[in-house]
Amino acid sequence: MDEVAAPLSRLLQRIGRFALGQGAALAALAVVAAGLLGFAAVMQLVQGGSHRFDEAVLLALRRPDAPDQPIGPAWLSLSAREITALGSIPVLALLGLLALGYLLLDRRWRAALLLLVSLPGGLLLNSALKQGFDRPRPALVARLMEVQTASFPSGHAMLSAIGFLTLGALLASGVRLRRHRAYVLGAAVALTLLVGASRVWLGVHWPTDVLAGWCLGAAWAMGCWLVLRDWRRGS
Repeated sequence: MDEVAAPLSRLLQRIGRFALGQGAALAALAVVAAGLLGFAAVMQLVQGGSHRFDEAVLLALRRPDAPDQPIGPAWLSLSAREITALGSIPVLALLGLLALGYLLLDRRWRAALLLLVSLPGGLLLNSALKQGFDRPRPALVARLMEVQTASFPSGHAMLSAIGFLTLGALLASGVRLRRHRAYVLGAAVALTLLVGASRVWLGVHWPTDVLAGWCLGAAWAMGCWLVLRDWRRGS
């Protein structure tokens, strides 16, 4: 009986590992497809000239009797300023360099290449899109921060999605327990959402700017991860 049970157990373990690997790839592919479709839908909405959704959200976050004042206590705006810094280029670059150093010490060359491609590549893509669309920043409400670049798509939303999701995927790949992987990826998603939401709260982006940044950033991050995964399997 043991002679039959042992090979059967090994076979089931292999099937489980294969299904888990394919499931991760299918989930990443779904994120890429959904992100690209979402970006296309938001882009069509922006180019159509309809601002009702954007204006409704921004006005809902300001006091009706004082449009220059955000709703809620003062600490919310202070917190938003701190949270939004997590999606800035210096912070993401610092986190990326720290992660890159660890990957190089651990001789994980392909994972290091993923960081070198995803973050700088995403920055170049975002800069090109900003110049191409050249959408003005919101003037409907008072901005709680000064910004100079174009508005669409949100650089903070897009780059935080790329940075945190890429780092989350790399961390999750080295975690054995499923609940730990879920926690790491959940934390990456939560940080991405918080950074994007802070841009709308501060009045420096239209909500559609942030939605577009989230969609394209997630698609770019998961696309880079899939390319790395296929290269690893093919080598």
